[in-house]
Amino acid sequence: MTTLAHYSEAKAERRVVFPQADGSQVPYSVFSSQEVYEREQERIYRGPTWNFLGLECEIPNVNDFKSTFVGDTPVVVTRTAEGLACWVNQCAHRGAMVVREKKGNADSHACVYHQWSFAANGDLLGVPFRRGQKGMVGMPPDFKPAEHGLRKLRVDSYRGLMFATFSDETPPLPEYLGDEMRPWIDRIFHKPIVFLGCTRQYSNSNWKLYLENVKDPYHASLLHLFHTTFNIFRVGMKARSIPDSKHGLHSIITVTKPEDGSDTAAAYAAQNIRSMDGGFALEDPELLGQIQEYDEMTTNQIQPIFPQLVIQQIHNTLVARQLLPKGPDHFELIFHFFGYEDDTPELHALRILQANLVGPAGYISMEDTEATELVQQGTVRDGDKHSYIAMARSAPDQTDTVITENLIRRFWTGYQKLMGY
Repeated sequence: MTTLAHYSEAKAERRVVFPQADGSQVPYSVFSSQEVYEREQERIYRGPTWNFLGLECEIPNVNDFKSTFVGDTPVVVTRTAEGLACWVNQCAHRGAMVVREKKGNADSHACVYHQWSFAANGDLLGVPFRRGQKGMVGMPPDFKPAEHGLRKLRVDSYRGLMFATFSDETPPLPEYLGDEMRPWIDRIFHKPIVFLGCTRQYSNSNWKLYLENVKDPYHASLLHLFHTTFNIFRVGMKARSIPDSKHGLHSIITVTKPEDGSDTAAAYAAQNIRSMDGGFALEDPELLGQIQEYDEMTTNQIQPIFPQLVIQQIHNTLVARQLLPKGPDHFELIFHFFGYEDDTPELHALRILQANLVGPAGYISMEDTEATELVQQGTVRDGDKHSYIAMARSAPDQTDTVITENLIRRFWTGYQKLMGY
C-alpha cells in the first residue's frame, strides 16, 4: 500500500541536485525528467527571459505574420500598423489553435472551430451569435469583448532579431542581451538583412544538450572532421570563448585564421589526433571560399543567446538558429539563413552555396545532433549519475582558448539559479 510518507520519499528521490555549484557536474536527470521539463516551461520560457521568434525581414509588410513557439507554447508574431505584436496561438473561447499556417498576411484571424475572430494585434473582433438569433439567447449581457482577446506577450526587436517574453519582470531587451554580447550581435547585424530561407531538423535528445554543444569549442576540432581537414576550425587558431558576466547563460565563441596564413596541421599530425586527415580534397573548392566582410578574417562566430537563439557566421554563411524544445527528449532546430541587402551577386551565390555547411545534412554540423542523441541514449536510465565537465576548470577566466568547458559550466550555474535548484 502506498502511503503519503512513501510518496513524499519518492518525490524527494527525484529532487534535482547538482553535486558542484560551479556547473562541473550535471545530473543526467535534467535531460530526461518530465518534471524538470515542466518546470523549465514555467521558470524559463514563461519566466524572465527574452525568446527569439525570428527575423523581422521574414514579416516585412503590415499584417504579415509568422507562427512559431516560445518554449512549447504556440505563438504568432505579426507586424501591425503600430509595430510588432505577439500573442499565444490559443483561442480565448475553447483553446483551439487559431492560426494553422506557418506564414502569411492577414488583417484578422478566425478560429476554425467556432469562428471567433481576432484582429492582427490579438484583440477580439467578433463572436458568432453573440446576441442570439430568432429568440435564442446568445452570450450573457455582461460579456465584454475587450476581456476575451488573445493572451499578449511583450515583444521587441534588436537589429532585426525579434524576441518575446511572458514576464513583466524581464529587463529591457538590450540589457538582457548584455554588454559583452551586444557588440558581437552588432558585428553581424550591422546593416539591413534579407531572408534567404530556412531548413529544419529534429533531434531525439534534450534541448539543453544542444546548448552544451554550441558552448563547447573543445569538441569542434575533434568531432567535425570537415572543420580540421579543410582548415576552418583548429585549436591553433586565434580564439575567444567569452561568457556574459551577468548570468552566464549567453556566450560567444570566435575563431580567426592566423594573419600570416600559416597552417596548423602539423600540430595535429604530431599528436596523432584522429580529426586531422590530409588525404581528402573537395571536387568543388568554391565551397570553402571566403570573401572578407569584417575587420578580421573570422572563420567562425557561434553565439548562443539563451534560451532560443544561436547566431552563426561560418565563412560567409549567416544563420540565426532557433532552438525549440518538444519534450524532455526531443527538440526542433530551425536554421534561418540570411544575407545583406547590398550583397553582390557573387556574395549572394556564395552564401547559398555555403548553406551546405550546416543544417540537417551539413558538411560540418550534421554530427552535432547525432552527438546529443548519443548522450540522451547513454544517460536515460541513469538520472542519479552526473557528467564531469572539467576542461580548463583551473583557469575559469581564460578566454583566449578553444580548449575549455568554461562556457558550459557558466551556463549550468546560470541555469541552476533560474530554475531554483
